[in-house]
Amino acid sequence: MLHKTKNTIKTALFILLAAFTMACSNDDDALSEIPSPSEIQTQEDLTSYLQQVLDAKEVAGFAVTLVKNNSVTYSNAFGLKNIEQDEIFSNQTVINIASLSKTYVAAATAKAIEQGYFTLDTPINQLLPVDIVNLKNPEAIITVKHLVTHTSGIIDDANTYITTNYFVLPNQDMSTPGADILVNQLGLSITNPVPLEEYLAEYFVEDGELYGEANFIDVVPGSTWSYSNVATSLMGFVIESATEIDFATYVQSNIIKPLQMNNTTFNVLEVDFAQTAVPYLDRNTPLPFYGNHGYPEGSIHTTNNDLSNYLLDMVKGIKGQSNTLFPNEYYQLLFTEQLEDNITPDFFADNHGIYWYKKNNNWSHGGNSLGVSSHIQIEADGSYGFSIIANVDATFSDNTPKWEEVLQLVTQGIQEYIQNS
Repeated sequence: MLHKTKNTIKTALFILLAAFTMACSNDDDALSEIPSPSEIQTQEDLTSYLQQVLDAKEVAGFAVTLVKNNSVTYSNAFGLKNIEQDEIFSNQTVINIASLSKTYVAAATAKAIEQGYFTLDTPINQLLPVDIVNLKNPEAIITVKHLVTHTSGIIDDANTYITTNYFVLPNQDMSTPGADILVNQLGLSITNPVPLEEYLAEYFVEDGELYGEANFIDVVPGSTWSYSNVATSLMGFVIESATEIDFATYVQSNIIKPLQMNNTTFNVLEVDFAQTAVPYLDRNTPLPFYGNHGYPEGSIHTTNNDLSNYLLDMVKGIKGQSNTLFPNEYYQLLFTEQLEDNITPDFFADNHGIYWYKKNNNWSHGGNSLGVSSHIQIEADGSYGFSIIANVDATFSDNTPKWEEVLQLVTQGIQEYIQNS
C-alpha cells in the first residue's frame, strides 16, 4: 500500500516547467552573434558552426545527434563537462536529461499496453493499491490516457513541488555557492531517494503531508491540459502496480536493455558521477549532483552515444520500420494524436501523443532541470530526427533565454545541414 514519508515539507521558491522547452526566441540581436547557417554543407561545416554557438553563448557544454536515412549521420560533443577540472564533454559523458525522461515513460506505457496489463482507457484506480480522488471533482474518473496527455486534473503545487521532490545527494561539496542555492535558498534536503510509493503517498493518501486540494484542478478529465510532473510520476507507479515490477527495473529490462543503452539508468544511485556532466547555473556556478524522488518524470541519466540508439529507434518506429521494443502498432500509438482540437495550448503544441507532443509537423519533447537541458525532435514523416543534451540551466528565469537561443541556433544549423546534404 501507499504510505507516507516523514520528510519535512518546506516551501518552494519556484517551479520547474520542464516540458516548456520551445525554440521561441525572436531576439534577432541575440542571434546575430552567430554566423548564418546558410553555408552549412558538410559535417565539418556543421561542427564549426556548433562550436561557434557554444563559444558565443558562453555555455558549458552540449552534445548533438542527428539521425537521417535510418542511420546516425552525425554525433558530436562540444565544450566541457567540468569547467573547474577542464574535462571535455564527450559522447560518453553521462548527463541527466530531465523531462525528456517522460518519453521513456511513454515507451514503458506502450510496452505495458502491448503486454496486456491495461489500455489507454483503463481507469487508473483499477490498477493502483489505493484510489486517487480529485478533491475538487470527486466523481472524476482518471484513465491512463489522461495521465499520459497531461489532462488528468492532477497538477504540480508550485509551493511544494521543488522541495518535496528534489534532493541533493550525500557526499557533495556543500561549501560552494551552487550548493547554497539548492539547500539554503531552495530548501532541498541532503538525502538518498525514497521509494516512489512513499513519495506519491504524500500527495494521494489522506494522511500524507501534501494531501489536499492544491494537487488538483476542478475539471472533467480529458478536457483541460495542465502539464504535471506529479501525474507522470504517478503513471510510473501505475505501471509498477500493474506489472508488479519496480518501474526503473521495468524500463531497464524492456526499453533500455533492448536498445543497448549500456550507460543509461533511471536509478540515480547507479550513476557514475565521475563520468557525469556537472550541472551549471552559469559557467561560474556549478551545482551539486541531485536526484528527484518522483523519478519517472525526469531522472534518466544517459550519454549522447546511448541517446543516439534511442533516437534512431524512434525515427525508425515512426516510419513503421522497427520492432525492437514492440510491434509497430505500438510505435504508432506513441505518435498518434490523442486529444481533441484546442485542448493543448497553442504556445505549447498542436496536439499530444503519449507524452510526445506535436507542433509544426514534428514530434518533440524537451527537458529542463537544475543546471541541465535537453531536447529531442523527429519530423512527422520520419525523414530525420535530432537531439541535444546540455549542462546548461534554463530553470532560473535569467537563464531561460540563453537556452532557448542555443536550442534555436542548433536547430537552424541541423535543418540547414539536412537541406544541403
